[in-house]
Amino acid sequence: MPGAPSAPGAPGAYGAHSVTLAADYFHAYSVVGVLAAVGVLFVAFAFGAGRLLRPVVPTPEKLLTYECGVDPVGEGWAHTQVRYYVYAFLYVIFAVDSIFLFPWATVFADPGYGATTLVEMFVFLGFLAIGLLYAWKKGVLEWT
Repeated sequence: MPGAPSAPGAPGAYGAHSVTLAADYFHAYSVVGVLAAVGVLFVAFAFGAGRLLRPVVPTPEKLLTYECGVDPVGEGWAHTQVRYYVYAFLYVIFAVDSIFLFPWATVFADPGYGATTLVEMFVFLGFLAIGLLYAWKKGVLEWT
Protein backbone atom coordinates (compact mmCIF):
# COMPACT_ATOMS: atom_id res chain seq x y z
CA MET A 1 0.00 0.00 0.00
CA PRO A 2 1.60 3.29 -1.04
CA GLY A 3 2.09 5.84 1.73
CA ALA A 4 1.72 3.26 4.51
CA PRO A 5 4.58 3.03 7.01
CA SER A 6 6.71 -0.08 6.74
CA ALA A 7 7.09 -2.56 9.55
CA PRO A 8 9.44 -1.65 12.39
CA GLY A 9 12.95 -2.94 11.80
CA ALA A 10 12.41 -3.22 8.04
CA PRO A 11 14.89 -1.44 5.77
CA GLY A 12 13.85 2.18 5.41
CA ALA A 13 11.56 2.01 8.40
CA TYR A 14 11.12 5.17 10.40
CA GLY A 15 12.28 3.49 13.62
CA ALA A 16 15.61 2.29 12.20
CA HIS A 17 16.35 5.75 10.84
CA SER A 18 15.78 7.37 14.24
CA VAL A 19 18.17 4.90 15.91
CA THR A 20 20.89 5.87 13.45
CA LEU A 21 20.32 9.55 14.18
CA ALA A 22 20.46 8.93 17.93
CA ALA A 23 23.75 7.06 17.58
CA ASP A 24 25.21 9.93 15.55
CA TYR A 25 23.94 12.36 18.16
CA PHE A 26 25.61 10.54 21.04
CA HIS A 27 28.78 9.98 19.00
CA ALA A 28 29.19 13.75 18.67
CA TYR A 29 28.96 14.13 22.45
CA SER A 30 31.35 11.24 23.04
CA VAL A 31 33.99 13.10 21.02
CA VAL A 32 33.52 16.14 23.26
CA GLY A 33 33.75 13.92 26.35
CA VAL A 34 36.97 12.28 25.14
CA LEU A 35 38.51 15.68 24.41
CA ALA A 36 37.51 16.94 27.87
CA ALA A 37 39.05 13.86 29.49
CA VAL A 38 42.27 14.31 27.50
CA GLY A 39 42.40 17.96 28.61
CA VAL A 40 41.93 17.06 32.26
CA LEU A 41 44.60 14.34 32.02
CA PHE A 42 47.00 16.77 30.33
CA VAL A 43 46.59 19.33 33.11
CA ALA A 44 46.93 16.64 35.81
CA PHE A 45 50.09 15.32 34.14
CA ALA A 46 51.57 18.83 33.90
CA PHE A 47 50.89 19.58 37.58
CA GLY A 48 52.22 16.18 38.65
CA ALA A 49 55.39 16.58 36.59
CA GLY A 50 55.93 20.06 38.01
CA ARG A 51 55.54 18.76 41.54
CA LEU A 52 58.02 15.92 40.96
CA LEU A 53 60.64 17.99 39.13
CA ARG A 54 60.75 21.17 41.20
CA PRO A 55 63.30 21.60 43.93
CA VAL A 56 61.85 21.78 47.44
CA VAL A 57 64.19 23.82 49.64
CA PRO A 58 62.10 25.89 52.08
CA THR A 59 63.95 28.72 53.80
CA PRO A 60 62.61 31.44 56.11
CA GLU A 61 63.10 34.01 53.32
CA LYS A 62 61.04 31.96 50.87
CA LEU A 63 58.20 31.63 53.36
CA LEU A 64 57.77 35.42 53.74
CA THR A 65 54.96 37.26 52.03
CA TYR A 66 56.21 38.84 48.81
CA GLU A 67 55.21 42.45 48.12
CA CYS A 68 57.00 43.68 44.99
CA GLY A 69 60.46 43.05 46.39
CA VAL A 70 59.85 45.04 49.59
CA ASP A 71 59.64 43.50 53.03
CA PRO A 72 56.01 43.35 54.18
CA VAL A 73 54.85 45.98 56.65
CA GLY A 74 51.81 45.66 58.89
CA GLU A 75 49.16 42.95 58.86
CA GLY A 76 48.25 40.73 55.96
CA TRP A 77 44.60 41.81 56.08
CA ALA A 78 43.78 44.87 54.02
CA HIS A 79 40.45 46.61 53.65
CA THR A 80 39.23 46.82 50.08
CA GLN A 81 36.71 49.41 49.05
CA VAL A 82 33.40 47.92 47.95
CA ARG A 83 32.98 50.53 45.22
CA TYR A 84 35.60 48.78 43.10
CA TYR A 85 33.37 45.72 42.98
CA VAL A 86 30.40 47.90 42.10
CA TYR A 87 32.31 49.44 39.20
CA ALA A 88 33.25 45.97 38.00
CA PHE A 89 29.61 44.89 38.27
CA LEU A 90 28.44 47.91 36.29
CA TYR A 91 31.06 47.15 33.64
CA VAL A 92 29.78 43.58 33.34
CA ILE A 93 26.21 44.84 32.95
CA PHE A 94 27.15 47.16 30.10
CA ALA A 95 29.37 44.53 28.48
CA VAL A 96 26.40 42.17 28.42
CA ASP A 97 24.35 45.01 26.97
CA SER A 98 26.80 45.43 24.10
CA ILE A 99 26.81 41.65 23.48
CA PHE A 100 23.01 41.77 23.26
CA LEU A 101 23.02 44.69 20.82
CA PHE A 102 24.87 42.97 17.97
CA PRO A 103 22.45 40.05 17.45
CA TRP A 104 19.56 42.43 17.96
CA ALA A 105 20.83 44.66 15.15
CA THR A 106 20.98 41.72 12.75
CA VAL A 107 17.46 40.55 13.59
CA PHE A 108 16.15 44.13 13.44
CA ALA A 109 17.28 44.33 9.81
CA ASP A 110 15.25 41.24 8.81
CA PRO A 111 11.83 41.95 7.30
CA GLY A 112 8.90 41.37 9.64
CA TYR A 113 10.86 41.67 12.89
CA GLY A 114 11.39 45.43 13.09
CA ALA A 115 8.58 46.52 15.42
CA THR A 116 8.85 43.54 17.77
CA THR A 117 12.59 43.77 18.20
CA LEU A 118 12.41 47.54 18.61
CA VAL A 119 9.96 47.17 21.50
CA GLU A 120 12.11 44.42 23.05
CA MET A 121 15.20 46.60 22.84
CA PHE A 122 13.46 49.55 24.50
CA VAL A 123 12.28 47.27 27.32
CA PHE A 124 15.85 45.97 27.75
CA LEU A 125 17.33 49.47 27.69
CA GLY A 126 14.64 50.57 30.14
CA PHE A 127 15.76 47.95 32.64
CA LEU A 128 19.35 49.07 32.20
CA ALA A 129 18.36 52.71 32.65
CA ILE A 130 16.46 51.91 35.86
CA GLY A 131 19.53 50.06 37.20
CA LEU A 132 21.82 52.95 36.27
CA LEU A 133 19.43 55.48 37.85
CA TYR A 134 19.32 53.38 41.03
CA ALA A 135 23.13 53.25 41.16
CA TRP A 136 23.32 57.00 40.58
CA LYS A 137 20.75 57.76 43.32
CA LYS A 138 22.65 55.53 45.79
CA GLY A 139 25.82 57.52 45.08
CA VAL A 140 27.68 54.55 43.70
CA LEU A 141 28.99 56.45 40.69
CA GLU A 142 30.65 59.20 42.74
CA TRP A 143 34.39 58.79 43.12
CA THR A 144 35.44 60.01 46.57
